[in-house]
Amino acid sequence: MTGQGSMRIALVGTRGVPARYGGFETAVDEVGRRLAARGHDVTVYCRSTGEDAPRTYAGMRLVHLPAVRTRSLETLSHTGLSVLHLAAHRVDAAIVFNAANSPWLPVVRAARIPVATHVDGLEWKRAKWGPNGRRYYRAAESLSVRWSDALIADAEGIAQYYRDAFAVDTTLLTYGAPRLDGLGTGRLVELGVEADGYHLVVARFEPENHVDLIVDGYRRSGARLPLVVVGGAPYSDAYTARVRELADERVHLLGPVWDQDQLDELYAHARTYLHGHSVGGTNPSLLRAIGAGTAVTAFDVSFNREVLGADGRFFADADGVAVAVEEAESDPAATADRAAGLRVRAEAYDWDRVADGYEQLCRDLHARRVPGPRRSRRRPVDGPATASPADSEALR
Repeated sequence: MTGQGSMRIALVGTRGVPARYGGFETAVDEVGRRLAARGHDVTVYCRSTGEDAPRTYAGMRLVHLPAVRTRSLETLSHTGLSVLHLAAHRVDAAIVFNAANSPWLPVVRAARIPVATHVDGLEWKRAKWGPNGRRYYRAAESLSVRWSDALIADAEGIAQYYRDAFAVDTTLLTYGAPRLDGLGTGRLVELGVEADGYHLVVARFEPENHVDLIVDGYRRSGARLPLVVVGGAPYSDAYTARVRELADERVHLLGPVWDQDQLDELYAHARTYLHGHSVGGTNPSLLRAIGAGTAVTAFDVSFNREVLGADGRFFADADGVAVAVEEAESDPAATADRAAGLRVRAEAYDWDRVADGYEQLCRDLHARRVPGPRRSRRRPVDGPATASPADSEALR
């Protein structure tokens, strides 16, 4: 698609690259490198780490700027500085990640830079935010609709929510599922586990990711294989303490694992992957698991059903987790069949095709072939129209 000419593209609002944290960073890393390889001039705004920061990565130009290191201000403060820099260094198209950054969109528009906002999941549903934080995120959704030239959703459930809540369309751009084939087991030895000999959880320790519920359910089960838990809580020691209290001797709490090769081996050789995320859209960790050909049991919300379909297993409470791990161990052949089905489903999630979508959207932004800002009038909708019965309780 580069035959139409190269563009200057800015990716704003994330922690930056290389990706070490979450879905937005993964998308910027995977899409940005592909756009750069196609000849586009890609600038990624990154949060300063205090280290000697590189100026380029995988063909992308990096701009490192500071942030206020508190939960409520880190994203917004960094994006504010990024947008001021961007306004002085105009590009052909900008993608702002996270609707929470929408108060800065007028600055981008004043610089005459066409902009799309990746609205993410239903951030205002997250338990970590108090009443003021939730009101802010609800307002930020409205502002993203009003001040963006286009909106990006990464799951049909999110796209439906914006249709129902604001009567607006979004561009559906999911994530890719990396193919994790033929991986060895050498890095598993360092962790004291064996291939096909453990269940796996990879998640930030936050209430809406249900790590505590999974550990509690596993504890109640008669599972023989250990539960390996990867992740931590950047802001909540209390939640981490709760997870530790629920764990028994079969649970291995590894903390964050930053070595991607070791993490990929964990995904690829687990008997099952247990996924508790409930308020985001399409989740990169879930896609990594199905790309590894691993059987998945997920919290019962529409976003997870959208990815897993009939090949997934689902839970809504701790008892459901207990049943799932016991069935996976008692019938390994059926578990392997589910895993094979999910590997096939993973083929629909391809980073090259995702990059095609971002490239075309940037061309449309540059050519002003997009709806542009529109009036933002919220309808009385509290969640995605495609949510499962478990959503109302899980997202409350």
